[in-house]
Amino acid sequence: MKVLLVTRHFPPSAGGGVQRPLKFATHLPALGIETHVLAPDVGGSAPGDAELELPTQAWIHRVRYVGPQAGRPTERLLAKQGVARLGTQAALLGRKLLLPDENVPWSTFALPVAIRIVRREGIDVVLTTSPPPSLHLLGAAVKRATGAAWVADLRDPLTSHPHRRGYESQLARVKEKAVGGVGRLVASQANAIVAASDAIAEEARALDPKGKVVTIANGCDFDDFAGLQHHASDRLRITHAGHFHGKRDPKPFLRALADSGLDDVVARFAGDFRAADREYAESLGLGDRFEVLGEVSRRRSLELQRDSEALLLLIPESGGRERGVLTGKIFEYLAAERPILAAVPPDGAAAQLVRDTGAGVVVPSDDVDALREALLDLHRRWKAGSLNGRPLSDEWRRRLSRGERVEELADVLRSVA
Repeated sequence: MKVLLVTRHFPPSAGGGVQRPLKFATHLPALGIETHVLAPDVGGSAPGDAELELPTQAWIHRVRYVGPQAGRPTERLLAKQGVARLGTQAALLGRKLLLPDENVPWSTFALPVAIRIVRREGIDVVLTTSPPPSLHLLGAAVKRATGAAWVADLRDPLTSHPHRRGYESQLARVKEKAVGGVGRLVASQANAIVAASDAIAEEARALDPKGKVVTIANGCDFDDFAGLQHHASDRLRITHAGHFHGKRDPKPFLRALADSGLDDVVARFAGDFRAADREYAESLGLGDRFEVLGEVSRRRSLELQRDSEALLLLIPESGGRERGVLTGKIFEYLAAERPILAAVPPDGAAAQLVRDTGAGVVVPSDDVDALREALLDLHRRWKAGSLNGRPLSDEWRRRLSRGERVEELADVLRSVA
């Protein structure tokens, strides 16, 4: 059996979105599925990571990247003045006008290449993974042109994305409608839909899909932490790994840290950090209790996670739409086996997983008082020498392993081939 995985996020790109398709391509060949990957040749709007290793048993095909430049639009504007600023504003407007998303130029360039690969290699199933949603337009077109089966993998919702600010402008409403149209296309044409969480799966089922809908959550890559150690420190190091986008907000946590009065705690942020959030942290007078480490390689991120006293997980309430979210980051944190401070919707899927595994403490993401008390409790336990990572049981390690999840995906692919 042969599969073509089409993904916008793949090395040399970095970031959380890379790991799911990368691990699919790494594990599927070992299950007897010949795996081809179609991805951009450069990172484009995503940061790069030269240390990420490509799968050795998959065939990698590249299409020249066409799309938005790297960096946040607001940050790029801050660095421009005069004519240069006007030019950047014009480019960003053009980016916003692309439907259903700004990556549709790359999907368009990749389409004929995908069709050639399917015909030349005798591909049985095309697997498109979003975001971006525009990749599913490619999946539907390849199925129509070649007769190959098509499976759509949804890492984020298509019609109710929790970070999407859907009603700020007429243009935003148009884009919401376009993405919703992609959702209906997926429901009507895909032979199967794979969802990264139950909430995404339920949204897909509400569209009355033609094919079956299966939840295959992200998993833990325990081997990635092999050889990484935790070292004792004279400070309580709380690390957040990952990017801030949409409604993800560090300010309540930073306020709680400032209010705690603790001077031997340091909050470390590995990844991008918005200028406005940095200014807020500086206004609180946190000093050396606050560190922005910037973009780091995934290897360095894993080292920081293991060598921390606690890990900070932030998922906003977002009007209830985040309750079903199980980000890839939570599985990475679980594999690091350090205590988790989960500032997440208390009645959500992430909170339940943290409680079930006994991996940490759950507090509402916007409750400054609760966050402060959680910090004080972590500090007391650390001072008493009782703040230790809790290794997952063998049963939990099996249930959460990435290899187990890819076996589930292999079953779906075989069922539609």
